[in-house]
Amino acid sequence: MTTEEQKIVKEEEKVEEEQKPKVEKKKKRKKKKKKKERKPVVPQTWPDPTKTVYEMFPNRNQYPIGEIQEYHQDFNMHRADSEELKEKNKDFEEAIRDARAAAVVHRDARRWLQENAKPGANLKTLCEGLEERTRRLVKAKGLKAGIGFPTGCSVNNCAAHFTPNPSDTKVFLKQDDVVSFDFGVHVNGRIIDSAWTQCFDDKFQPLLDAVQEATNTGLREAGIDVTFAHIGESIQEVMESKEITLNGKTIPIKCVRNLNGHSIAQYKIHGGETIPIIRGGSGKKMQEDTFYAIETFGTTGKGIVRDDGPSSHFMMNPDLSPNLIRLPSAKKLLHRIRQTFNTLPFCRRYLDEIGEKNHLIALKSLVNSGHVTSHPPLSDIKGSYTAQFEHTFVCRPTHKEIISRGDDY
Repeated sequence: MTTEEQKIVKEEEKVEEEQKPKVEKKKKRKKKKKKKERKPVVPQTWPDPTKTVYEMFPNRNQYPIGEIQEYHQDFNMHRADSEELKEKNKDFEEAIRDARAAAVVHRDARRWLQENAKPGANLKTLCEGLEERTRRLVKAKGLKAGIGFPTGCSVNNCAAHFTPNPSDTKVFLKQDDVVSFDFGVHVNGRIIDSAWTQCFDDKFQPLLDAVQEATNTGLREAGIDVTFAHIGESIQEVMESKEITLNGKTIPIKCVRNLNGHSIAQYKIHGGETIPIIRGGSGKKMQEDTFYAIETFGTTGKGIVRDDGPSSHFMMNPDLSPNLIRLPSAKKLLHRIRQTFNTLPFCRRYLDEIGEKNHLIALKSLVNSGHVTSHPPLSDIKGSYTAQFEHTFVCRPTHKEIISRGDDY
């Protein structure tokens, strides 16, 4: 066959191939991935809360968002609509989710306490009941989650830092008492610090209202690049415009000058910054992606608190080496404190609970050596009444979120 003939045959074969009916290849269908069904939110049980935050909210993205407040200062007005700022620091969302989980527990635990704190109630029993429920609801596990600091239950002229010691078994609430409760919950070291005051006689309500309004004023004025001095001045202006009438006498309500709000760091209830509640404070400014606690204290007394009675709040100093400790029992106790609480505050009742029943001598030794700091109750003059309200919030690039806010306060 010549070259020309071969060429003709090839062309004929090509034509025949083109004329054959084309068989379409079946495309393999991709199997659609079934979407995971989002588990529904489960309500809490009442009158005794029993469900953990993880049972109530199976998905971490379901934790309730706190109260959102826009920045109202002229120098912050651009933040709300900035797309660039909305995308900024998204890695910080994990810390906020942890704080929101802690806030769920705080709201449920404090609701139980509010319903059970009545005249005749034993303060030690109330504190232990609150703490037992806090541990249950947050599913306490070592330093991963648990109590942020001991329950403060300060009565009348005592403004802060009282919690019952193991021997304080006969302290009962009375009809004429004004009691402030302050406790913390943490998840992965993100602490919710929030406080409120209760009274059982309406004559004290003006004091509570004044302090709550002052706290809300501080929260409203807070924001990125706002000075601590401005916040303190705003709080004092509101607080000290109020008065209360007791036993026929009109008394001006004063700020407790030497108690303050503060920043909150991971596993550190006091993160290094102080937020005053009176004028004349620092020119330092609030920073974005930082947790803060605005807490205000009002009083019918002198407006100054002093150490009053044996300490019940303690905190480890992480900067001192245990090698400097001579007393073996003190060194052993410090090891337990470091393992169990680390930089989180604790009280003597908590030492009893972890099996350190005979801790008093060792604890005193650690306080004397500076390895542990002690915080005694702080009180105004006898016969006066104090009140406290506090919320934890975070300054985000575009807004602030009051994470501990609830329907109660």
